[in-house]
Amino acid sequence: MTRELDHAWAQMQAALRDRVGERTYGLWLAPLRAVALDGDTLALQGPPEVSAWASDRLGAALASAAEEVLGRSVAVAINGATSQAQPPPAAGEGASRLTPRYTFEQFVIGPSNRLAHAAALSVAEMPSQAYNPLFIYGPPGLGKTHLLHSVGNYVNAFGGGLVVRYATAEEFTNAFLAALQAHNQVEFKARYRGVDVLLIDDVQFMQRKTRSEEELFHTFNALYEAGSQLVITCDRLPGDLGDLEDRLRDRFASGLVTDIARPDLATRIAIVRKRAVHDGLELPDDVTQLLAARVTTNIRALEGALTRLVAFASLTRRPFDADLTHDVLDHLGVERAAHRVVTIATIQEATCAHFGLTHTELLSRSRADRIVWPRQAAMYLAKELTEHSLPSIAREFAGRDHTTVLYACKRVAVHIAASPAAYADIAALTATLTAPA
Repeated sequence: MTRELDHAWAQMQAALRDRVGERTYGLWLAPLRAVALDGDTLALQGPPEVSAWASDRLGAALASAAEEVLGRSVAVAINGATSQAQPPPAAGEGASRLTPRYTFEQFVIGPSNRLAHAAALSVAEMPSQAYNPLFIYGPPGLGKTHLLHSVGNYVNAFGGGLVVRYATAEEFTNAFLAALQAHNQVEFKARYRGVDVLLIDDVQFMQRKTRSEEELFHTFNALYEAGSQLVITCDRLPGDLGDLEDRLRDRFASGLVTDIARPDLATRIAIVRKRAVHDGLELPDDVTQLLAARVTTNIRALEGALTRLVAFASLTRRPFDADLTHDVLDHLGVERAAHRVVTIATIQEATCAHFGLTHTELLSRSRADRIVWPRQAAMYLAKELTEHSLPSIAREFAGRDHTTVLYACKRVAVHIAASPAAYADIAALTATLTAPA
């Protein structure tokens, strides 16, 4: 029985990782262990400092994972205290409907989304105290919804019981119209105004829906005055929502407005690698590079191409290699573009051209501001856009030590998150270096 229980608990742990994310799992669930399965009760033990919190806040996730693995509903008791939490209700019954795998841990950060990620994390850590509202905009498929769900999942895990509600603009509108028809606006207002964090996705679809716009405006005011957090995503700036009421556009623009752009090559490579690790795949580096180089439109298309590649390899029993990857992408209609080969030398050349320096100045020991920032930027780009190790990069910068490169990378990461000008420098250089030849 012990071996069977250990096996079942291992499966539950895998399911829990997917539901709550690695950070929450590591803090609150990893210390737990299964000690008995007695009838319809699963007994767990863990340190007192985590057990009570896990029972109160993660009881639903534990119950849901246990039911998934065992095939039946069971009560979960941690250190003798039985959690009364049940699996979360269906969407129509008031669940937040957040996707468990959309967490900050699974979000790949790059120059195109660093500010949006930092803002979303700040909001999740300090609802209504950092940026309120937070308005994230950008084209479809670049990670806006991922960040929105990440905020909700983080608050659910660490918010001490704060109430989160997620809805698309269409769902908000449909729920409001249904409430009007049923003469039940009181319940609707309680659902959307009685929360601590409201997440609204794709707000552009609310244009030309006058009554829904008015209700969202009043909901916005009620939540803001109550000290609740609002996070909104859209495919364009508030000022470009021409068919939306002026007063609602003004509300959207009153907090922090930040964008997500198309990911650069280095970010796309990181996305493929993270998704492969998450799915337990071993992709050769040339396949990873090829997927990231050819699929440039958005993250959704990139992940879809990877899914198609895995399915095709499984069905045809062909190995993951460049030929198979080209065949799959050709069938998907992804054009073959000749991309530049990014090397440390080309990065140094582009950096010198961008900042108006000579190659000698860039590699010199000068501590002048006009040289230090370009040199650090070039080191950062060498780490992000090539496969070279830190010592290898250091050698190409006049034989410096790898700790110098590490320090430069950390400084640039902080600088581009805080300075629009620094962000623009890195973005422009990345675009130049990764553009089609």
